[in-house]
Amino acid sequence: MRAAAEWLLGNGITVLGQQISWAELVGQLCALAVVFLAQRRTLATWPVQVTATVLLFAVYASAQLGGLAVRQIVILLISVYGWWAWSRRSDPVYGVAVRKGTARERLVLLGVLAAATTGFALLLTALDASWAPWPDAWIFVGTAVAFWAQGRGLVEFWLVWLAVDAVGVPLQLASGLHFSAAIYVVFAALVVHGWWSWNRTAKSQQLAPARV
Repeated sequence: MRAAAEWLLGNGITVLGQQISWAELVGQLCALAVVFLAQRRTLATWPVQVTATVLLFAVYASAQLGGLAVRQIVILLISVYGWWAWSRRSDPVYGVAVRKGTARERLVLLGVLAAATTGFALLLTALDASWAPWPDAWIFVGTAVAFWAQGRGLVEFWLVWLAVDAVGVPLQLASGLHFSAAIYVVFAALVVHGWWSWNRTAKSQQLAPARV
């Protein structure tokens, strides 16, 4: 296991002069595939996400980026929950049952995003753990909230992802992580389509009982 991890981290390809390990490449491609699979509301979304988190955890841990490594652990735990939740809430026609959040759920999402981002940003500042604590905190918290809402089948999770991408692209560019920034741009395009797809499905599921 350790030998395989070392090989994945120590070998890879060069793209536009930037060395990319197999672990980073496969991990990011799996993360990208998760968005594609989530659009189709397939249970395979979650095992692919688990694979992405394991690989990217190894990448960030080897680069001594503790915050990003911890982020992968949080995503892993939420992914296990999402896997369990989707397996229990399947629909014979639409795959996983999805819906729009209630007004209360939307307020809770906004409140958690605001409070948790503020608290985590202040913690990063106090620990001097990030040169950009506020966008760093927003991406961390937004990612966790988006995956939680995805596990609940809420259409709004796509909008949270879009807000994360809006901050993530410039932050990745400023950090010199151009490959990751490019992945975030592709994420954003898929997220817009995913929101449209889930929104349409939520409306169809809402009307289904009335048609019957």
